[in-house]
Amino acid sequence: MSKFLIAGLGNIGEEYTRTRHNIGFLVAERLAADLNKDETGGKLFSTDRLVTIHHTRFKGKGVVVIKPTTFMNLSGKAVQYWLQAEKIPVNHLLVVTDDLALPYGTLRMKKSGGAGGHNGLTDIIDTLQTENFPRLRFGIGSEFQRGKQVDYVLGEWSEDEQKILNERIDQAVLMIKSFIGIGIDRTMSDFNNK
Repeated sequence: MSKFLIAGLGNIGEEYTRTRHNIGFLVAERLAADLNKDETGGKLFSTDRLVTIHHTRFKGKGVVVIKPTTFMNLSGKAVQYWLQAEKIPVNHLLVVTDDLALPYGTLRMKKSGGAGGHNGLTDIIDTLQTENFPRLRFGIGSEFQRGKQVDYVLGEWSEDEQKILNERIDQAVLMIKSFIGIGIDRTMSDFNNK
């Protein structure tokens, strides 16, 4: 049976919950809820080594959704551990992350690439010793003054951003389901830049 690891990046702790940097967690949570509409009650995620985790299935494939509890800058350790523990090939990994270089709400899936200054991606690349893993980048824009990048990334969504946030998260979930169901090439051509 083929299996997929979906890693939503973010920081643990109440103070980070509603920040732009935690979009990976929000997408992971929505994905787990979407794939388990028939189940009632209970928490979707349980705590395990280096992560909170949810096991599910989609179109006959195993899906492991993780939210690392290592903090963003040490995400690689959690991703590597669960790839090995679940025996998942790196091309079946999808990392969901925020991206300053993309306009707010833009969703872009890529097969590989550098970290683009993102500390979570940098750590995953360094730990896995490869840039060749799929990622879904969620644009958070770059509407900040010089020297205020950290405040912006760790800031909460503006009122205007919140108006379309749910719709963009739903779109991200559709892209992830497409990635699992029909592969990255068709997903990129169907969804990128839309």
